[in-house]
Amino acid sequence: MRVPEAPVSPADATARIAALEAMLARANAALAARDLLIDSLRGQIARLRRMQFGASSEKLGREIEQLELALEELEAERDAAPVEERPSEATARPAPVRSLPAHLPREDVVHEPASGTCTCPDCGGAVRRLGMDAHEMLDVVPVRWRVVRNIRPKYSCRVCEKIVQAPAPASAVARGKASFATLAHVVVSKFEHHLPLYRQAEMMAAQGLDIDRSTLAGWAGQAAALLDPVVARIRDEVLKADKIHADDTPVPVLDPGRGKTATGRLWVYAADDQASGSTAPRATWYRFTPDRTGAHPLAHLAGFRGFLQADAYAGYDGLYRGGVTEVACWAHFRRKIFDLHERTSTPLTTDILERIGALYAVEAEVRGQPPDIRHRARQERSKPLAEALREVLDTALRRLSPKSDMAKAIAYGTKRWPALSRFLDNGRLEIDNNIAERALRGVAIGRRNWLFAGSRVGGERAAAIYTVIQTCKASGIDPQAYIADVIAKVAGDWPAARWDELLPWNWTPPAEQPTAQAA
Repeated sequence: MRVPEAPVSPADATARIAALEAMLARANAALAARDLLIDSLRGQIARLRRMQFGASSEKLGREIEQLELALEELEAERDAAPVEERPSEATARPAPVRSLPAHLPREDVVHEPASGTCTCPDCGGAVRRLGMDAHEMLDVVPVRWRVVRNIRPKYSCRVCEKIVQAPAPASAVARGKASFATLAHVVVSKFEHHLPLYRQAEMMAAQGLDIDRSTLAGWAGQAAALLDPVVARIRDEVLKADKIHADDTPVPVLDPGRGKTATGRLWVYAADDQASGSTAPRATWYRFTPDRTGAHPLAHLAGFRGFLQADAYAGYDGLYRGGVTEVACWAHFRRKIFDLHERTSTPLTTDILERIGALYAVEAEVRGQPPDIRHRARQERSKPLAEALREVLDTALRRLSPKSDMAKAIAYGTKRWPALSRFLDNGRLEIDNNIAERALRGVAIGRRNWLFAGSRVGGERAAAIYTVIQTCKASGIDPQAYIADVIAKVAGDWPAARWDELLPWNWTPPAEQPTAQAA
């Protein structure tokens, strides 16, 4: 027999309500504080990322990594409410329906009633099917390694005793145990997903594969060697363009002779006209050098006589004197003003940033349009904006001390004004050099992996693989599938006269991926 609950007095009810309201207020305050911290961390990360590009120190990168981890934990905590606090299905708000990609394979798991599909659990009567409810969830299958055995039966002629056997398939590594797909997996994991080889070796060991890091390094070197013909053709395509975006970034490499880390440079040269409506392929070519002397871009772009969009690095001056036309970057100029604005905002910094923002607003409207439309919009709308901005800059320089940071930032732009204004008179040119900067972002993220290259040869190998991976991404194809297929063809009997068919923008995935041939 159930004992009736004692009645609650009005005073007790009031006290309980007050206690619950206090608990709710504390919970809301905690949530508000966490959301504020998340917003603050996002702001700090965004600020540090703006400061990080081109910096010679790795300290900012480490600080960003720590903030990213903190933000990740806070967001995970925010999105994962305790089980007992989650509302029931009957009262929960319906989540927005987002369809999962159609190209992913589907596997149906049918959940039948516990009572079976023949009788009613209440009355025992026969049941009939009315329909079904289906709910899709994204699932993952961990990397599964397998061994492929290449078996070549031998046959002998009963008449002449001739032995007949299929030729041995091309090997990814001479006398090695890696398939072409394995080589592709290793290099894409390292240079696209930023997994150093020692971490890959640890992950393989956890799956029962005892493969030394030096073996993985050899596989990466073999993949780079097989990709040499493709890299050479991508370089040729970049140099054939009449407009190239260029930039460079520092990369740490081991210096065995001195027993410490030295700083090399990775240069990128990108040909990309899609913002002006072109359908020409997008090609990205990387080069590694042990230092940043101006002789390197002069050698890389020897014979080039088109437009070069880059930062204000003096090493490009020899190219400009040799017939290359300079196109400066408004993003670099804006960044100098923005850094001062972040430190101490003034009416002048605000005015300059707003005027530059107006130029970018016009660019956003005409991005992807043909050159003639872009040229007309720039002449009618952007040119008056730029002329008005120049008047503001000149006026500011007359009243500022030449030694002030603001005067130096403004002088950076006024000294390069002809190169900054060049995009106004040519619809194919860009307002900034973001094409090249974007091509180096992945390198900046994976920069620590370069410590395991260990030599100039390792840096050149990395540049070759970056060339292929980034050009694949620009062409919208999977780098790993591409590399696995192309190096298998290069190692086989693919004729040199048909190298162009293997370029990323010409490549077509096989209808059915053939079984990877193991060495």
